[in-house]
Formats: sequence, C-alpha cells, structure tokens
Amino acid sequence: MRTSTAPPEADAGRHQSPGPPRGEPRPAAPRPRAAPRDRLAAGAFLTPAVVLVGVVLLAPFVTTIYRSFFDDHRHSAFAGLDNYRLFFTDDALLRSAENTLLWVAGTVVLPFALGLLIACLTDATRWSRFARLCVITPYALSGAAVAVVWNFVLSTDGALNQMLSAVGLDSLSHSWLLDWPGNTLVIICVNAWQATGVAVILILVGLQGIPPETLEAASLDGAGPWQRFRFVVLPQLRPVSVIVIGMSLANGLKSFDLLWVLTRGGPGRATETLAVSMYQETFLLQRAGAGSAIAVILTMIVLAASWLYLRRQFGEKGA
Repeated sequence: MRTSTAPPEADAGRHQSPGPPRGEPRPAAPRPRAAPRDRLAAGAFLTPAVVLVGVVLLAPFVTTIYRSFFDDHRHSAFAGLDNYRLFFTDDALLRSAENTLLWVAGTVVLPFALGLLIACLTDATRWSRFARLCVITPYALSGAAVAVVWNFVLSTDGALNQMLSAVGLDSLSHSWLLDWPGNTLVIICVNAWQATGVAVILILVGLQGIPPETLEAASLDGAGPWQRFRFVVLPQLRPVSVIVIGMSLANGLKSFDLLWVLTRGGPGRATETLAVSMYQETFLLQRAGAGSAIAVILTMIVLAASWLYLRRQFGEKGA
C-alpha cells in the first residue's frame, strides 16, 4: 500500500501559528522596560527643574493662600474668610472688580477685532509691509514706555487737548484720565494701540495658510466677499483666533504697568483693576492679608477663564 507524504515545507507551514490577515498592521512589539539605572538618571535630570518650579511658583502660591486667612494687625490672628468678604463690602474693591470686567472685555475684543480688520485689509495690498510695520512697532515697546508716551498725549494740558484747541474745538477738550468710566475706556484704547500688533502677526499667518482653492470654489458658487469671509475665511482662522483671544485674556487680567504708570489707579482708586489693587493693598497700605486674598481670587479667575475658553474651543473642535 502506497502512502503519500506531504513535502516538509507544507508540513512546516501547517504547524506554524496563523499570522494576521493581509492588509492589517502587525501588533507593535512591547517596548523594553527602562532599566533602574536609566530611571535614576532621568530622575536626576528632572529634579532641578521640579525643585525650581516648586520654589519659584508653588511655594509662594501656597504661602499666599495661607496668608490670605490671617488679618493685618501686628500680631496676625486667624481671620477666616474676612479678607475675602472685602469683595462684597469694600467700595474700592467693588470698583476694581468692575474695572477688571471692563478691562478684560476691552483688551480681548478690541485688539482681536482691529487685528482681524487690519490683517484682512493689508493681506494683499501694495503698501501692506509698511502698514504692518506701523501697526506692529508699538508691540515692541514696553508697557511703561507706552504709558509715558500716552500720558504726554492725554494729560489735561497734553498734546491732544492742545491740538483740539489749535483747530477751534475747545469744547471737545477733556480731562481724559480723571473721569470714570471714561478714563478706563481711554486706557483700554491705549492698550489696544499696543496689543493689536501681535494679533495682526498671528492672523496674517492664519490668512496665508488658507488654500486659495477654497476661496475660488466659493466664488464660483456665487458667494460674495462677505459670504466668503464669513463662511470660508473665519472658520479656517479658528485655531489662530484661539491663540489670540487666549493670550489677550491672560494678559488683560494680569496687566499692571500700563495702568500704574498712567494713573496709579487714580484719581483716588477709580481706575484700579484687581492686579493694581493687589499691589496697592499689599505694598502701599501694608494689608498683606487683603492683598493675598486678591491675588488668590485673581489667580482663580485667570485659571477658570482660560480653562473654560480652551475647553469650549477644543471641545467643539473635537465634536
């Protein structure tokens, strides 16, 4: 009787474990675990950075929170939430909170709107480079330098009132930095004069990244200039808008130098924001507990506003 024997190659193939189907990626090989020596080396490199962050950032913040629960007498006693209740009873802090809301709204909306307008108008014009240079130059100046320049312009006998008098518009002369809320609105405009430059730069980068084919396709579909801007340009500028508005929000909440050099929070304490009130209470009025409470509240507002804004933006993008 004759028996057929399979070739050795076929027999070997029959006993091999089946591999993954064609077209499917093979599972990645497990990464080798780091040796204890490598972990120690990585920890040694990370330790100085962790210690530096802890000493420079975390330790002062924890100390500030601790100090906010004590009063400001010579022998500080535990005061509980008394320093935080000042936000509901102290007129200066109530006005400071109002100014902060105005300041944040103005420093976010105005630079972004002006930056978007200037970037779109100068994107493809003959004098675009010169126009951009004029807008971007103030951003290179410090806040203190900008405040000194505009203090010369906006003071009662400053350049603006003198110019109005020279052209016969004496009725429009005004104490620009003395009357609330006009002085806060004027300072917001000064901030926009400086901060619009960075918005222009970032939005121009976004405009140059828009494929021209999308605009041509919209034109062929009969879309006008406003429709192309609203339905084609603006959606593709969304990542840049997130960056511009996020930066403006954080910078507006912690802005200090421009306000301090222009008005020192005055007249009286009429133009203070929370950042200026924190300095005023802590260093000038020697009320460290109240100043610490303002610092904690301001930090919580910055973190909460930034988190909510970024969560909304990236949450909608992910959806």
